[in-house]
Amino acid sequence: MSADKPAWSRKLTTAEREEFLAQPHIAVLSIGSDDGRPPSTLPTWYSYRPGGNIAVVTRKDKRKSRLIRLAGKVSISVQRPEVPYRYVTVEGTVVRQQLPTRDELVAIGSRYLPADAIDGWADWELGGGNDDGEPEYVEIRPDRWLTKDFG
Repeated sequence: MSADKPAWSRKLTTAEREEFLAQPHIAVLSIGSDDGRPPSTLPTWYSYRPGGNIAVVTRKDKRKSRLIRLAGKVSISVQRPEVPYRYVTVEGTVVRQQLPTRDELVAIGSRYLPADAIDGWADWELGGGNDDGEPEYVEIRPDRWLTKDFG
């Protein structure tokens, strides 16, 4: 054991970090700002399958959407706030930003909503029911992983 690294703090393996990210946590998405403000940092639902890209839904033409398009890069972080504490942060490149398909919305929403609510939610989103604006699907390719397990 190294004198500068406690035994209770370690990086996650590739399999552990991907499995942890695949769980339905609430993610925190951060995007650099272009107007002198600090980075835009917001909680969000997301979808992820091990080995794949991360997807989130934003609102077309809103500040977050504009900043994502401008930066082309984001950070997304998820954590377990209970013992044993654990987090995964991904720095990634945006590879797609467009209107979601119904299947893409369902993939994200089904992680957070009851099964009997998914169809109604997807229809509501795609039918313009959300007063916050038109949904926009953002797909992020993981470029760099930062992880820690405090177990």
